[in-house]
Amino acid sequence: MSAVPLSDNGRYERKSALFGMESVRLLSWGNLVVPGFREHITGSSIVGAGYGAAAWYLGDMPPMTCALGAGLCAVSGMLPDLDSGPGLPLRESVAFAAALVPLLMIHRFQQWGLPLEAMILSGAAIYMAVRFGLTWLLENHARHRGMFHSLPAAAIAGQVTFLAFSSEEPLHRYFVSSTVLLGVLSHLVLDEIWAVRQGLFGPKVKKSFGTAMKFAGPELWPNLLSYAIVIVLGAIAAGDAAWTERMANVRQQMQQATRPFQQQQLQQQQPWQFRR
Repeated sequence: MSAVPLSDNGRYERKSALFGMESVRLLSWGNLVVPGFREHITGSSIVGAGYGAAAWYLGDMPPMTCALGAGLCAVSGMLPDLDSGPGLPLRESVAFAAALVPLLMIHRFQQWGLPLEAMILSGAAIYMAVRFGLTWLLENHARHRGMFHSLPAAAIAGQVTFLAFSSEEPLHRYFVSSTVLLGVLSHLVLDEIWAVRQGLFGPKVKKSFGTAMKFAGPELWPNLLSYAIVIVLGAIAAGDAAWTERMANVRQQMQQATRPFQQQQLQQQQPWQFRR
């Protein structure tokens, strides 16, 4: 096992060889040990699997929707570590998000009436923007344990997923977006758990306690920007949710209106089928 410095701010990755590949075990932030990639991805995967199974067994959610939600919850458990600088969490999370966001927006593209060529070009543009544009912003302007590790950031992740994933069933959208929110929260909870350790005279709280599950950071402008994004995305999501539910009610009314006509057609066809 070897310690490899990520940058010059005192953070290190401990890596161990596993089946010919290197996996991150623990990260040290200054003099404080915090959970690394394996711990976070394991925790969010367990939470996602349990949440998806409960939604299928208790909530009658379709199995494919439950599987999608469980996978999104597992992956979103690494989202807060996007501010950790160049390393495995940033590379894996951004690459996966760049590929996943265009897939989630397929139904949205269809609602907009885009032809196939426009869908492909739009998906490629989103991939390039996330893969390279977001990576550049995070590497140059993100601050570790800043507002990425906060409850407003968890809300933003859920809102973005809600807007990207368009479904004719409103309950499916709420479930899928809640899985991303739950995955981010699992990351924050693990960080807070790691901030409490057993000392000689009982539990001892580390300096990092409270820096994950917080409503605001020490700097003003990141706080204002985060809450502004929450408000704007919340207003857009509320309007979109109202429109989706209205369309769902219209489809339900149309189905109820056409049901007597369909039954009448079946009754007219039954004598002919009996004669055959």
